[in-house]
Amino acid sequence: QLSVVESGGGLVQPGGSLRLSCLVSGLTLEYVAIGWFRQAPGKELEGISCMSRNGRTDYLESVKGRFTISSDNGKNTVYLEMNSFEHNDAGIYYCAAAPFRPNCPIPRRRGEEGWKSVYGNWGQGTQVTVSS
Repeated sequence: QLSVVESGGGLVQPGGSLRLSCLVSGLTLEYVAIGWFRQAPGKELEGISCMSRNGRTDYLESVKGRFTISSDNGKNTVYLEMNSFEHNDAGIYYCAAAPFRPNCPIPRRRGEEGWKSVYGNWGQGTQVTVSS
């Protein structure tokens, strides 16, 4: 029954901000790690942030200090706030769930195959485009 649905994508100015939402259904956030990923044109799937069951967070180095992952337990929703948006941040953003993992899972291989081997529930993606 576990599912996730992303929303909030759109057009962002360079240096601008946008907040994405990941609505989690089927399990409360107490039982699931949530990761944010993106697929840039011509690039492999990239893990950018995660939040573990106990609220610990991790970030891709290139977004650290600019992106913030947070949660609203009452809404069972995880957010990704993107600030100081850069051209290289554009792409399709996905959230995914790894149920019952004690920590954010990190596969040996970090392309699509690797990430999908440890995050089993994926949203449909939401497009984030940078304006110019």
